[in-house]
Amino acid sequence: MTRVADIMTADPVTIHPSQSIGTAIALMRQGNFRRLPVIENGRLVGIVTDRDLRRATNSPILVHEKWYDNFILEHIEVGACMTVGPITVAPDTTILEAARLIRQCKFGGLPVLRNGRLVGIVTEIDLLDYLIELLEANEPLSRRNGEE
Repeated sequence: MTRVADIMTADPVTIHPSQSIGTAIALMRQGNFRRLPVIENGRLVGIVTDRDLRRATNSPILVHEKWYDNFILEHIEVGACMTVGPITVAPDTTILEAARLIRQCKFGGLPVLRNGRLVGIVTEIDLLDYLIELLEANEPLSRRNGEE
């Protein structure tokens, strides 16, 4: 059975809880990510998602000026809006188990830990890529060549 280690993104980009949410947004935009594991002293302490950051920066009930937005981006720390103690999986977790967990919890991804250390992240995109690979491998040759 295929394991998470076979499809995960190894050594993902991370952020420290004391870094600003502006830095987190910049890292996500630069790498086209929707989540960042939060690491402190070599240990996973949380995860921050694009949704967490949008909630932290966009309150629809407040009207504020550009300087205020810049202040928030530069001075509010990731630790203030991250999810503490996220659910994780191990590299040897089956893809089926990880997919069920992602579906059940409605997460976009799960940090992958080995001996308490972050070694990767498995996301719904990784799972979709794997599904596409499986379906293409099982598609009859005539259909792959455009024949009907």
